[in-house]
Amino acid sequence: MAAITTDHPFLVKHADGVSGVLSCFDRVIFRGYLPLSYPQGMSGFLYQQKVLLKDFNDYAPPIAERVKLHVKGLVEKAGAPYRHLPTKEPMEQQARHLAQEKGIREGIVCGFSQLETCRSYRFEYRAGLPRLRPDFRRCLVLYVFVMHAVLGLIHVKIHTWFPLTMQVYVNGHDFLAKKLDDRNVGYRMHDNAFTWIADMKTAQACADRFAKQNWPKLLGQLAQQFNPLLSKELREQDYYWVMDQSEYATDVLFKDRPALAGFYPRLVEHARVCLSAEDVLKFLGRKLDGNFRGEVQTHVGRRVEGVRVKHTMKSNKLKMYDKAGQVLRIETVINDPTEFRVRRRKAGRKELQWQPLRKGVAWLWRYAEVSRSANSRYLDALVVVDDDSQARRLLDRVTKPAKLKGRSKRALQPLSPADQQLFVAVLRGEHRLQGFRNKDIAKRLYAKGTKDPAERRRRCGRVTRLIQLLRAHGLVAKIPRTRRYRVTAQGELLMSAAIKVKEIHLPNKIGEAA
Repeated sequence: MAAITTDHPFLVKHADGVSGVLSCFDRVIFRGYLPLSYPQGMSGFLYQQKVLLKDFNDYAPPIAERVKLHVKGLVEKAGAPYRHLPTKEPMEQQARHLAQEKGIREGIVCGFSQLETCRSYRFEYRAGLPRLRPDFRRCLVLYVFVMHAVLGLIHVKIHTWFPLTMQVYVNGHDFLAKKLDDRNVGYRMHDNAFTWIADMKTAQACADRFAKQNWPKLLGQLAQQFNPLLSKELREQDYYWVMDQSEYATDVLFKDRPALAGFYPRLVEHARVCLSAEDVLKFLGRKLDGNFRGEVQTHVGRRVEGVRVKHTMKSNKLKMYDKAGQVLRIETVINDPTEFRVRRRKAGRKELQWQPLRKGVAWLWRYAEVSRSANSRYLDALVVVDDDSQARRLLDRVTKPAKLKGRSKRALQPLSPADQQLFVAVLRGEHRLQGFRNKDIAKRLYAKGTKDPAERRRRCGRVTRLIQLLRAHGLVAKIPRTRRYRVTAQGELLMSAAIKVKEIHLPNKIGEAA
């Protein structure tokens, strides 16, 4: 599927406030496994090293220390700081600040270490025979932040205890920023979001190249750099890299904060109230049937920057939130790719068939297709939401007293029966071309006519005061050199919105269903 462009219905509807749209991978976590990641493989490795299974607990600690000293030496050789963290700290924020402060364009930025619970092995006897069994244990984990020549700021995580699992955290927005710098394309960023890009077409083309990188080669080079065993004990082995998590974001860039700020609460309300579990399944390319096993949930939570809507389908997620108050982000998070399908060859067959999506990095292009389609469908569902921010601001104004020619006028009560009746009378279709007069409104406010001159004067005076009230609040204006009035653009907006809200949310009569 092609990238979402400005001809998408949501973007066409809000074209006045939108400066562009960008679809791009956000955080991607690659996990690397050695052939030691299962008990038989670990046992075979120990056999090659002529280490008895019972000596595993004595063999592993020196290896862990060797990995630690190797990584620490690389960090110190680069002149970068290295710290052990007794408690959790925002490592990435510190690394970004350090890279900006020192102007690091390429190379190691800093390194950290901390104790974590990791998958490993324990030696035991079972039925009188020695063996290694999978287990969890506390071990030292190393984090190295690197300003990569191609990928931008990344960090490598390596477990020092067997099976020496590695993870590489990459952000697609950092990758894109690197590409834009190389092409001298101007942009502004806030955290991991672009708030403005000079050339959106070039930016989207660069973002699409993320999935086409030679990931086995790039990740293999990082493994060779930070795992010293690959040059000796494991020189004939290599990591098998998979996608541990993928976040793919579609960012709608608004021209300024007010363009999104007044509109975003309506989007949150619509997502919370109107989007059902069946809708969420549809967005993610699934359907609700008897074969589906799992839960679909919607959660609205607060972030530092604002409100986030999160839909979950088992372990996969679809999120909507705002960045910097100026970017509307729709994001698909894939943790379990087997919930999606891809056309590939089944073992032993030549023809292509729809099969569950796999975690291998070779399928990253399919992750992008699935996520982009989900984001596009979600935007489709938001097209029905109208931007009533201007009406809300106008409502705040008209519910306060106003003045006309130095005389104070009361505040309007847009949902009150009296003001609603006035709005309906003023907005009638026959008033569109030539405007309306006092007697036109009186005819609608008073269903029964009268021949009493005093009553007619009283009604005329009351209607005049009501028209002056609307004029004071800017909802109607006098047509020059006539006794007619017309509805202003603000009046059309406010009175129409008030009538619509009344019809939807309030009963017409006491005891009548809404």
